Amino acid sequence: MAVDRKFIGKVYGPITYEIGKEKLKEYAKAIKNPDPHYMDDGFTKKSKYGGVIAPPTFAVVYAGMLAEPLFYDKELDLNLFMLVHGEQEFEFFDVVKPGDVITSKGTIVNIENKEKLDVITLVGESTNQKGTLVCKAIFTFVIRK
Repeated sequence: MAVDRKFIGKVYGPITYEIGKEKLKEYAKAIKNPDPHYMDDGFTKKSKYGGVIAPPTFAVVYAGMLAEPLFYDKELDLNLFMLVHGEQEFEFFDVVKPGDVITSKGTIVNIENKEKLDVITLVGESTNQKGTLVCKAIFTFVIRK
């Protein structure tokens, strides 16, 4: 059965995530990016940011948390066995640092019903504790019929 287009505009969140220095270091190691901006306080205290910063792709951690409530939304009733990740993109507006508390909200902006699949587009915006927009994320999920 097709995903009902009446869910366009449905909002998920807010979801909060506190940025931890050790998590940033673990993430940088996992993506094999030893850039000292992500790992080394001694180096980065001299930078204009005054300490370790998050790799831009760390946004997949805090913004990506918006996918879970969408996946398990009983109203949408998605067939998770048929769901595949279509694509994602991020637009960055500010640097994220340890100690920042990031709040993300997401909205379903489009549902396309095609012959053999449905496509859901979720747009998320993440702000820091000052209310500054740090990242906009667009996630596209495909549900095969």
